[in-house]
Formats: sequence, structure tokens, C-alpha cells
Amino acid sequence: QVQLVESGGGLVQAGGSLRLSCAASGRTFSNYNMGWFHQAPGKEREFVAGISRSGGFTYYADSVKGRFTISRDNAKNTVYLQMNSLKHEDTAVYYCAAKRWGELRVINDYEYWGQGTQVTVSS
Repeated sequence: QVQLVESGGGLVQAGGSLRLSCAASGRTFSNYNMGWFHQAPGKEREFVAGISRSGGFTYYADSVKGRFTISRDNAKNTVYLQMNSLKHEDTAVYYCAAKRWGELRVINDYEYWGQGTQVTVSS
């Protein structure tokens, strides 16, 4: 089992920045690819960004490219999502997730999920 706990969400004005963190515990963190997803009210959960086990490969949804950066610190068992130039449409609950294999953007085979953290961007 892997336990994931997100933090860092909050209320920010459009154009502002937030940094989300996801702390992992349980099994060896570096064995897992990590992803960030978001879900707005009434919408499906969507892929935002993913990072490989070593951190050497990252992948982003088109909507966040150039604005968001995913990173990880395997020594601290933590994955981060730096969000800059936030837009109102980024408002959602943000989740981190972990899986051992498969494409980063594919949501269905992520094995473990956090409880989510709310990000609200005021326009």
C-alpha cells in the first residue's frame, strides 16, 4: 500500500501561483510513476501532469504546458506541482496518484490516490 497526502491548495487570484505537494508513505516511492489530476464540479477527473520514477521524464496536458511544472524528490518521498499563471478554469480539486507501470497520462491504471486538495482561482 502507498498512502498519498496532498497539500498546498487554496484560493489565489488569476495570474498567481501555487505549489502543491504530495507526500507518500508506505512502499518504496521511487518505484512509482506519479501523476497529478484535477476534477472540476460536474466534470470527469482529468490528467494534468506526470513524472517517471527517476524524474527524468515528464508529461503535461496541453492546457498546462508552459505554466505548470511537476517534480519529485525521492529522498523526501514527495512529488510537487508548481502552478504559475493560474487561470479561473484551473479551479478544481487536485489529486496525486501513483502507479508502477503504464503511460503517465492514462488514468485508469493508477493504483493509489490521495484525498485531493482544492484549488480555487478567482477571476
